[in-house]
Amino acid sequence: MSAFLRRVVSVGAVWLALAAPRSSHAQTPLTSPQLDSLVGRAMRTFDVPGLALAIVKDGQVVCAKGYGVRVAGTRPAVDANTLFAIASNSKAFTAAALGMLVDEGKLGWDDKVIDYLPEFRLYDPYATADCTIRDLLTHRSGLGPGAGDLMRSPDSTRFTIPDVIHNLRYLKPIAPFRSHYAYDNILYLVAGELVARVSGLSWDEFMERRILAPLQMRASRAAYDRIDHRKNPNVVLGHYEVAGHPQAIATSTTELDVGAGGIYSSAADMSRWMLTQLAGGRYGAGQRLFSDAVAKEMWTPQTIIPTSKNGDYNTHFGAYGLGWFLVDEKGYKVVFHTGGDEGQISEITLVPELNLGITVLTNQEGGGAVRALLDQLVDGYLGLRSTDLVQYWADRVKARAQAADTTAAAVWREVDRHPATTAAEAQTYAGTYRDPWLGEVRISQRAGGLWFQALKSPQLRGPLRPYRGNTFAVRWANPLLRSADAFVVFALNTQGQAKAMTMQGISPNTSPAYDFQDLDFKRVVK
Repeated sequence: MSAFLRRVVSVGAVWLALAAPRSSHAQTPLTSPQLDSLVGRAMRTFDVPGLALAIVKDGQVVCAKGYGVRVAGTRPAVDANTLFAIASNSKAFTAAALGMLVDEGKLGWDDKVIDYLPEFRLYDPYATADCTIRDLLTHRSGLGPGAGDLMRSPDSTRFTIPDVIHNLRYLKPIAPFRSHYAYDNILYLVAGELVARVSGLSWDEFMERRILAPLQMRASRAAYDRIDHRKNPNVVLGHYEVAGHPQAIATSTTELDVGAGGIYSSAADMSRWMLTQLAGGRYGAGQRLFSDAVAKEMWTPQTIIPTSKNGDYNTHFGAYGLGWFLVDEKGYKVVFHTGGDEGQISEITLVPELNLGITVLTNQEGGGAVRALLDQLVDGYLGLRSTDLVQYWADRVKARAQAADTTAAAVWREVDRHPATTAAEAQTYAGTYRDPWLGEVRISQRAGGLWFQALKSPQLRGPLRPYRGNTFAVRWANPLLRSADAFVVFALNTQGQAKAMTMQGISPNTSPAYDFQDLDFKRVVK
């Protein structure tokens, strides 16, 4: 199997490129009892409270079904109409929205962004002037993976869409414009704002009026806070693992998912979306959401993603289109996308030549169940006989988690050997520090030592403990952010006072959403 991003799973929002062994003996697709058995075993293995599955084949819905419960420890069951966060699977909806505006002659894929959003600025003046609508959708801006995501997560940040667009100018690229692939969310926020400016509807309204309603995706909504929970309480909560068990968490309601994520949908509704995609934009009785030309453009490689070994899928090429990943597997084009929200993971996989689509939605932070199920199902339709993929992914996820735990444990053991920061030592570091795009962080002295607080991202707060030299470790007060605990490295001036600080994640599994490496704080002198 290719080590390309197709065989990627979002585990705790960390992208893992992992390969699974395969053998090529013929296999028919699973029967309904076999499918139920496979899903049940995957859910038990990965401790998933609830899961929904949709399969479409040859223009028909083969399966749209729910399993488990909406909230761990409660009775309401997941069914085909239960709403889940589809997160980054919303990107294909944004691309489709822009494609619809292309069909209407209101913009072109290669129009310049600044012609529609005059305030748009990137760090590089050339990139600002030449950045096209196509560039917003194809992860080739030169920015690093997840650049600027700290304006979006963790939940409750105080940034707005205008803030994000303004702050793009401060995000330094790590590579030349259009030179290579690096996944980002921020430019999809810009794309969402572009939909609003050109159409006269907010992104939320465009999604619901122009896409969800025509496709009869009746339960789906463009954002969590647009769900009327009195009329439709059939909505999951996300879950994180706490003390070895899934624990429900509050749902994020940030507006900073517009364009990049945000949509809540169900297995039944996603089957309609997949049928429309596989039909090249057609739906209903001869109606069209978008043209054949737009459908082709969205599934045409735009940014090349390197592959490694061909593997048992005999994969040669990988790319990102417009809102979709693209890869070849056993001679077939495979079109897919994954999505990771707080405590929820999803994926859509389409095999156009087989007229096949599969969606898996879960309300748990780990993506092992999604990966095992999709691999098993796709393999069946490709005529491959797989190894035990549930066990395979369980082993891989466990190994990676153990490696991360070992790394973090070693750091905190060393931290625990250090005495607390004294009041005199604290004077060296205490103060206000400012990053051009994240804003101010206050390092203050408390009874137990130093305390870190980001002013525009309230959840980024916690005790700052000595590690080595001028390097400290911050353990976030919110235990759900534990995998994002970070190093804080201070730079001193000639008088021995801290003048600047940088950050980096402690765990090798730190999500790209926590792009600490892009921060450059300078002490605010008052």
